[in-house]
Amino acid sequence: AASGPHLPVGCAEPYSSMAAAGAAAASLVQYVVLRGDLARAPLSWPLGAVVAQGCHAALAAAHAHRQHPDTRAYLELGGAMRTVVLEAPDEAALTELAETLKQHSIDYEVWTEQPDNMTTCLALRPYPKEQVHQYLKKLKLLK
Repeated sequence: AASGPHLPVGCAEPYSSMAAAGAAAASLVQYVVLRGDLARAPLSWPLGAVVAQGCHAALAAAHAHRQHPDTRAYLELGGAMRTVVLEAPDEAALTELAETLKQHSIDYEVWTEQPDNMTTCLALRPYPKEQVHQYLKKLKLLK
């Protein structure tokens, strides 16, 4: 039997019990890529609605990959977590990025807003920047 507290099936061990390497954890970044056209005419979504899409995607990626050591170390950073929000010009560009990430075995989650069934955003699980930057470098920061 394992020592330590008994956890329900499916629960991660507490973050405080993990031995995250400080320097390695500090280089972790979660990239969120939002469609820039959501905020522009003709869609003209309010800022809060666009921000919510990024939040949904980031949480979905962290949850889906919660057992990955990088995700666990990233969450352990607390207030030092680093998130970079990038812009894909439109849905086609977001879909193309998703295909590129899939081809290179990069973990990510796509957020599709319901009931509209509109793909709005994707987020990678936390990664060391140097592992994924090459796939994102052509995108600009969301403004």
